[in-house]
Amino acid sequence: MDREFLIDLFADFGPVTIRKMFSGYGISADGVNFALSLRAGLFFRADEMTIPDFEAEGSKPFQYSTRAKIVVVNSYWELPARLFDDSAELAQWARAALAAAQRARVKKRPKGKKAVKKAAKKAAAKKPAAKKRPAKKTVRRVGKAKRAHHSRR
Repeated sequence: MDREFLIDLFADFGPVTIRKMFSGYGISADGVNFALSLRAGLFFRADEMTIPDFEAEGSKPFQYSTRAKIVVVNSYWELPARLFDDSAELAQWARAALAAAQRARVKKRPKGKKAVKKAAKKAAAKKPAAKKRPAKKTVRRVGKAKRAHHSRR
C-alpha cells in the first residue's frame, strides 16, 4: 500500500499522519500511532475491548518470524479485508483502534509525583551497583640521568 492509497483509505476517518516505519508505514492521529501498514497487510491497534471484534471477523494478530521463533504481537490485528470497500465502517474501526492506542498510552503513564518517584526508585534498584576497584599502586620510574645522579651519592 502506498502513501496516497492510505490517505484516501482514511479520508472518512479524518486527517492522519503517515510515517515510514519498518517495511511500511506507521499511521497516527493526534500524535498516537494506531495502525501499521506493512507488506503483510494493514493492522489496527487492539486491546481487550476490541480483540473480540477482530476475532469475530476471522482476523489474526500481527506476527513475524525471527531465526529462532515466530513472534505474535497481540496489540495489532489485521484489518478485515471487507473494510477496504466500506470507508464509513473502516472509519469506525479506525476510531476504535485509536481509542485502544490511547488506553494503552494511559496505562503506561505514571500517575502523579509519587508514581514518578517510585518508578525512578525502581529503575535505580535494577541497576547493579558499580564495583569499586582498588586503587592502582603507582610505580615511580626514575630516568637514567636521575638514577646516575642518585647512585653517585
